Amino acid sequence: MFRWKATAATIAIAALALTGCAGGSEDTGAGGTSGGTLTLGAITPPTTFDPAGSEWGNRSPFYQSVFDTLLLATPEGTIEPWLATEWSYNDDNTALTLTLRDDVTFSDGSALTGQVVVDNLQRFKDGTSPDASYFAGVTSFTAPDDTTVVITLGAPDPALVSYLTRDPGLIASGESLTNDDLATNPIGSGPYVLDTAATVTGTSYSYTKNPDYWNPDVQHYDKLVINVLQDATASLNAIKAGEANGVKLANNDNLTEVEGAGWTINANELDFQGLLLLDRAGTMNPALADVRVRQALNYAFDREGLLQALQLGNGTVTTQVFPAGSAAYDPELDDYYSYDPEKAKELLAEAGYADGFTLSMPSSTVLGATTYTLIEQQLADIGVTAEYTDPGNNFIADMLAPKFPAAFMALEQNPDWQLIQFMLAPTAIFNPFHSEDPKVDEYIEQIQLGDEATQASVAKELNTYLVEQAWFAPFYRVQGSFATDADTTVEMLPTNAYPAIYDFQPKP
Repeated sequence: MFRWKATAATIAIAALALTGCAGGSEDTGAGGTSGGTLTLGAITPPTTFDPAGSEWGNRSPFYQSVFDTLLLATPEGTIEPWLATEWSYNDDNTALTLTLRDDVTFSDGSALTGQVVVDNLQRFKDGTSPDASYFAGVTSFTAPDDTTVVITLGAPDPALVSYLTRDPGLIASGESLTNDDLATNPIGSGPYVLDTAATVTGTSYSYTKNPDYWNPDVQHYDKLVINVLQDATASLNAIKAGEANGVKLANNDNLTEVEGAGWTINANELDFQGLLLLDRAGTMNPALADVRVRQALNYAFDREGLLQALQLGNGTVTTQVFPAGSAAYDPELDDYYSYDPEKAKELLAEAGYADGFTLSMPSSTVLGATTYTLIEQQLADIGVTAEYTDPGNNFIADMLAPKFPAAFMALEQNPDWQLIQFMLAPTAIFNPFHSEDPKVDEYIEQIQLGDEATQASVAKELNTYLVEQAWFAPFYRVQGSFATDADTTVEMLPTNAYPAIYDFQPKP
């Protein structure tokens, strides 16, 4: 997933050798039949097993194997009970009350209690996770009793329950939180237990079935191995050699070879790629303050051609940043801007830029040299000069500093309120110039304070306004691909790049 932090981790290009074959034992074979071994490939390892420093995206399987989350995101796009069996808000949506299961124990024998959950949530808020800001609006976590937790907010946060299905909702044993080895020896209540003796940090992670797991119906294997495959060649080699049952593919370059090996491609569309027109007030590049210029940039791109050239057609062209599964999504906005260089030139002339202008942007080898060449060519066709600077490992930091008025980027399409807090709000991390628009601010407030029906209708209005005002120039939604062998099935999530551990099953 190119959530900005997750995909940045795929920069590493060294191929890491697998430590074992799929199946893992003589009597199960490579098929991963019930009771055998499931061997998976992931594109990046965890930096720590301490939940307070955890991440999600492509790192989620390492955590989800050993820790449970409070709530569960499903392949159907719903949020279901998990460690918490019920949840409800107060009248003004500023206090979320969770009811916890009373039959859960951690692998060290300690019990799940309200105070344990509170301690975990507070550590995450105060911790080093890139997602700690998800709890920025929380004023307190309290546990009135052993099976109740109350999360109090300074203002409503419509995405809070969604956050609890991800890394902010991971719950470790309360007794383990002060352990010196928490970063390498996690103690959770999840379906598997990390086998530290069989694990090679950064390369291969081995888990055994938790014999006391509260939900044995989702434990489809006796053993789980997750190998780190940090480039496409290593992934393809593992697939062809039968050394895995499921592999996350970093790109779509080798889908034909993968299918030729008898594997199935399971797909979702989580990310979009395109230009982020960050300097909408024109503080660094005055041209971008004019909506006609931003619209001209949208008309400049042959999205179908770019999708074919850069993704081999694996994706869907779009001019909106909200995902297809969100309330804000409008299918008619996928082609709001056609490929029309002449229209782009007319708009530039109307805005006073008949002779064009120069647009400074960062570049990164991770996103591919061809990408930048094609963008440069299509901008040149309307008289705009692309001026690239490669910040190296500071690509994200320099973009968010901000040092550039625009950038080509691949970003996760989050559910509505998460996307607003991620890309649109004045304090959003991917709104580094803190762009504001009175109408956008009004929409955001209505979504934050409104009921579900209001949130859905206003989100759609907000999306339409953003497209009309050309806050971004998206090209397409990218197909995320996960390959499974002939003996393994999986259901993809609409909200994460990596499937849930529970959704892998051996074929009968």
